[in-house]
This record gives sequence, structure tokens and C-alpha cells, in this order.
Amino acid sequence: MSLARRIEPEWLDELPPGDPRALRSRRDLRRLNFIMGNAGILRRQLLPHQPQPASIVELGAGDGSFMLALLRRLKPLPAQIILVDRQPSIADSTWQALAALGCTVECVTADVFDWLADAENADVIVCNLFLHHLPPPVLAALLAGCAEKTSLFLACEPARHRLALVSSHLLGLIGCNDVTRHDAVVSVHAGFIGRELSELWTNQPAWRLKEHGAGLFSHTFTARRR
Repeated sequence: MSLARRIEPEWLDELPPGDPRALRSRRDLRRLNFIMGNAGILRRQLLPHQPQPASIVELGAGDGSFMLALLRRLKPLPAQIILVDRQPSIADSTWQALAALGCTVECVTADVFDWLADAENADVIVCNLFLHHLPPPVLAALLAGCAEKTSLFLACEPARHRLALVSSHLLGLIGCNDVTRHDAVVSVHAGFIGRELSELWTNQPAWRLKEHGAGLFSHTFTARRR
């Protein structure tokens, strides 16, 4: 029996970027992204779509650590990276590491809908652990906006199934703080299964859509314009 999708506020989204509990939770998230293998999953989604893109945009980029992990797995690198977040929290060390890769990196502080309304087209738009925050009508609107701005959209989100839910309740065993433990359970309940994202994608005949589980805890979605 599948879990019904349920969206609730996540504590990290409500804390100031400099709050000690938020800082600790972002460290936890970097570790969880590594455990889930999300950067490797998105790299494998991107590799079949050659040539290497000139520009990659990440929506809901947070502290920039996921994009850094993804770029370290790509060769050759894109020329331009744009990180979009309503409340970015990119540490100096992350900026320095991104700059050392040789890409042009731009951080945009904006609501993703505002950015999509004014942005130029990008070769690739990616989302990591971001879409699950959105209820279906808002999510459908976001996906429609992305379809107008790119020819390749990639997402890696929480999988909504029993194993992921049970595991999310055990994160205290690896030292995650209260914010991370709360948000992990909420994220699984808000995650995706089956073809839920594909069904929300606009103008489906014009796109090649691929959606499936990845690893033990992740769910991936790829939309490529035909």
C-alpha cells in the first residue's frame, strides 16, 4: 500500500540562515546527499544528453554544496552556473571551491517564479530535494515555467515509500539534529513515486519524459525536449 502524499512545513525553511540549528542541519543535509548519492544520480541523468551544456541553473540551490558536488563529477564543465534561492546560504569555502573549478558562478536571491519570469533560457535546469516542498498546483506551474526556459530539466527528490520513511525515523542514530530528523520525515511524506511528476509536466508529446526510483531513497525525473 503506497503512502498518500502529504506536505507540511519544514523547520529549516523557517530558521534564519545563521541560526546554529540551521547550520547544523545543512551539514547534516550534505551528509545525507552523499549517502543518498544524489549528485551521482543527477550526473548519470545528465551524461546521455551530450554535448556538455554551456549553462546549468539550480533552483532552490540552498548552500550551493549540491552543485559543487555535481560539478566535481562533470567533465568538461559548463561555462556558466546560476544558483537560485529565495534565501541562499553559501559559505565562503563553497564559493572558493566553486571559483576554483573555473566556471562563472552567479548566485541569484529570488523566488524561483520571479526568476523564471525574467530569466534567459538555460541549457539545463536542475532541482535537488526542492520540488517536494510544493503542492500540485504550484508544482505544475513551476514545471510549466521551466519547460519554457530549457530543453533539459532534471530533478532528484525524496522517494515516498516505506523503506525511506522508516529510514527517516532513524537519522538520530547517525547524529542528525532535531531539525534534520523532523524535516526528513516530512520530506518523505511529500516525496514522489510512479509518474507523479510526469503527469504534471506540460505539453507532454513535445518532450521525452523519464521518471523512476534511484538508489534506496531517491526519485528522479528527466524531461528532454524532442
